[in-house]
Amino acid sequence: MKAVSATDYTVAVVGAGAMGQGIAQVSVQGGMRTLIFDAKPGGAAAGADQIYKRIDRLVEKGRMSEEDAEAAKHNLTVVDNIADLAACDAVIEAVFEKLEVKAEVFEAVEAVVSPHCIIASNTSSIPIASLARACKKRDRVAGMHFFNPVPLMKLVEVIRASETSDETVAALTEIGKRMTRVPVTVADMPGFLVNMGGRAFSSEGLRIAHESIATPAQIDAVMRDCRHFRMGPFELMDLTGIDVNFPASLIIYNGYMQDPRIKTSPLHEAIFNSGRWGRKTGGGWFDYDGAKMVDPPSADHVTDAAPAGKVALAEPDDGLADFLKQIGVDVAGDDGACPILAAPVGDDATSTAVRTGVDFKRLVCVDLSCDTSKRVTLMMPPAADPKARDAVTAAVVASGRKATVINDSPGFIAQRMAAMIANLGCYMAEVSLATPSDIDLAMKLGLNYPHGPLELVEDLGRENCLQILERLQAITGEDRYRPTMWLRRRAALGLDVHTPN
Repeated sequence: MKAVSATDYTVAVVGAGAMGQGIAQVSVQGGMRTLIFDAKPGGAAAGADQIYKRIDRLVEKGRMSEEDAEAAKHNLTVVDNIADLAACDAVIEAVFEKLEVKAEVFEAVEAVVSPHCIIASNTSSIPIASLARACKKRDRVAGMHFFNPVPLMKLVEVIRASETSDETVAALTEIGKRMTRVPVTVADMPGFLVNMGGRAFSSEGLRIAHESIATPAQIDAVMRDCRHFRMGPFELMDLTGIDVNFPASLIIYNGYMQDPRIKTSPLHEAIFNSGRWGRKTGGGWFDYDGAKMVDPPSADHVTDAAPAGKVALAEPDDGLADFLKQIGVDVAGDDGACPILAAPVGDDATSTAVRTGVDFKRLVCVDLSCDTSKRVTLMMPPAADPKARDAVTAAVVASGRKATVINDSPGFIAQRMAAMIANLGCYMAEVSLATPSDIDLAMKLGLNYPHGPLELVEDLGRENCLQILERLQAITGEDRYRPTMWLRRRAALGLDVHTPN
């Protein structure tokens, strides 16, 4: 294989749609000679025109010099016949996401390129091994999964199939760097890394809504304000399109032999069947006028109750006592009438009441596992006295915070979702989908997560993360919440969760 650093290194992009245009654009901006081909007559030329326009806009915005823009344009060549790819050093396929179509492209490309030319697919869901199967030289076949829009999304997943050579992976990694992307090496598994890793965020949000614990608006608000995600899971599903994320969820779920950790909810299928696919249809989980949400439902609990002046604690808890001091509430002995507060980790309010023996009708549980500076999540057992809840909620609101009141749930919202995201990250490390550091990097770059999944373990605390999952599994009886051995072992030994085997 030719060194990727060579001045005459040549990349071809097959498919001049949005993704192909983006790949070709970052390729020419990276200084590589780039050919663009599309089977549709005039398609490659039209794609090149769009690339030229985007480069011109970069110059207008002062993000690129005229000299660099002219050099980038000069690097791009439109070709009308796949035979024109014969001298390429690497070919990246970016055609319609269908196995039969991509396999035909691979066969046609392999027939004209040299034995040393790399052939890569930009597929987001098709196993690379399925594409390599029909090829004569499988060691030079791999995946190179970019994210849309390519010029803005820095991540690229380099997918290693079972027969992909180290030399091929190394070359694609260097190509990604020349394109000014950040490459991570990923095993050839369903959904690869980012699409697999993102399952927990949506699926656990859906499960919480399905169990009538909280509304989509409440779940989104908690994950934004308390866990610092840029969007909640329901907003994100509406943005990507439910016509995209529901089928993807099924593909990945079935690809992992129906592992309950990534199982989606009946609510997901119901909204898919309704045709409410998000922003693109004017409505999904929420209603939209273009990109703007229309009349978004409130996640805030409103009450005219007087703020609680004093409360009792269900059990000693310095963190809860400090929080109550922040919001101006005194801690006193139980007088038989005041609210009783607890801050459980993993438990629901019901099991907390049973464990501590306090009057469940006055028990108010508060989630202190996350940021409470903007919003606080509260819950009570079934049949509890709403007066106790409202008195505590009023004190929270009086302190300048918003309050979200949910139905009883082990792990509230933020604990459940954070622990599930973290556990799935541990699972990806456990099955060697990628290195722990690459898992974190990919999820932050690919989905704008505030923490990588394994970083989230450390943020929660290894023991807390393990406890949340163990209590979720014990209370619900579901293997969905079973902790990974990766997490169990590192928590038991006091090791950083990034520690390799």
